[in-house]
Amino acid sequence: MTLNTFSSRLALGLLGASMLAGCASMAPQYQQPASPVPAQFNGTDASAPATATPSVASLDWRSVFLDDRLRQVIALALHNNRDLRVAVLNIEKARATYRIDQADLFPAVSAGASQTTSGNGNTVSRSASATVGFSAWELDLFGRIRSLSNEARQTLLATAETQRSTRMSLLAEVAGDWLTVAAYQKQVALAQQTLASQRQTLALTEQMHAAGSASGTDLSAVQSTVESARADVANYATQLDEARNALDLVVGTAVPAALLPSANDSNTAIALAPVNANAPSSLLLQRPDVLSAEHTLQAANADIGAARAAFFPGISLTGAAGVGSDALSTLFSAGTRTWSFIPSITVPIFNAGALKASLDSAEISKNIAVAQYEKAIQTAFSETANALAVRARLDQRLDAQTALITAQTRTYNLAQARYQNGVDSYLLTLTAQRALYSAQQALITLQLSEATNRVTLYKVFGGGADAQGDEATSR
Repeated sequence: MTLNTFSSRLALGLLGASMLAGCASMAPQYQQPASPVPAQFNGTDASAPATATPSVASLDWRSVFLDDRLRQVIALALHNNRDLRVAVLNIEKARATYRIDQADLFPAVSAGASQTTSGNGNTVSRSASATVGFSAWELDLFGRIRSLSNEARQTLLATAETQRSTRMSLLAEVAGDWLTVAAYQKQVALAQQTLASQRQTLALTEQMHAAGSASGTDLSAVQSTVESARADVANYATQLDEARNALDLVVGTAVPAALLPSANDSNTAIALAPVNANAPSSLLLQRPDVLSAEHTLQAANADIGAARAAFFPGISLTGAAGVGSDALSTLFSAGTRTWSFIPSITVPIFNAGALKASLDSAEISKNIAVAQYEKAIQTAFSETANALAVRARLDQRLDAQTALITAQTRTYNLAQARYQNGVDSYLLTLTAQRALYSAQQALITLQLSEATNRVTLYKVFGGGADAQGDEATSR
């Protein structure tokens, strides 16, 4: 047989073996588990028609986060956050692993050349050879390598979805921390305003006490409110610093002061995404964290195929073709053509149950992945249902709190006037002042909850998963 004939037959044999191996797979057919949550969210009418609204997940994050300073802070986070950077690197690592497993489906061809010189007394002999071939290429007749390659591919896809989930959570966390800074700015301003007012009252009370129209008890009460207001200013200033530090940490770099909110900002930094409460819960199956869990399940399903294929014989081929000569100078001109073809087969006979244990482990891992997938759906459903429940009553709470402040302001003004005119003691004024201050603090907290809920609704429906920060951060 000539070298050309051998090479042609070898190539045809490899092609046929590759086609045969490519058709085999012993992995069970994948079936998506049934969703373990209701078809509709709690409190919604399943019979009500869903209004036509754009998908929240498809909304560009800049159309939800309206404040330009917040947009720039988010862009900084997309460039500098370490968790997101690790998630991107994990994708590259998983992609490299997939390429390695995919390469095992094809023979690795290598070339080699050698020269040997040996002597015995006055006799010296030389030989040279050059070969091209492949070594121990496994024919994937039962789909073991293909199953491993599919497992690596699904792991890559799961890693990519994890990166999208990290990006989605990052946007929400940055916006939440930025809004928290804004709330503490307002709390500090309110405490400072209260302190200034109490100092004016103290000055007036000292004059009244000196004139004999205010008791020492009243003076002490006013002094206590001044010190309490001073403590609140210091307390909220500390919490503001902590909120700024938390924002810097999640962004991954120090946020410039010019990009921070101020106490005078209105509550319009976040737009309310067009959320349809009657939307089916099946929309959550497209959330990146749920998709990641499903790809992990599919990877576990592919592992079962590899474990099953290990029970069957393994066939590998080694082949080479080349030339040999007793002189390097005549290797390619007058050399002798050589070839070799070595098929081998390994059959599992006794392995002390290791193969069965591996299959059992793969099947148990799949069951675990099913439970984790169902848990991911339940978590997504719970987060969304909670956000919708909060949104349903926020407007009522804000209206009630605003009306309470109006009433408390009227009460405080009347009590202050009666005290200054000597009608009542400062006790009634102090009680009214504390009630008003508490109501104002509660309104700031409630406004933060309302703004944060807007962010949460955007997140739980999958918004921001594909956000990019490529634009310049210094508009």
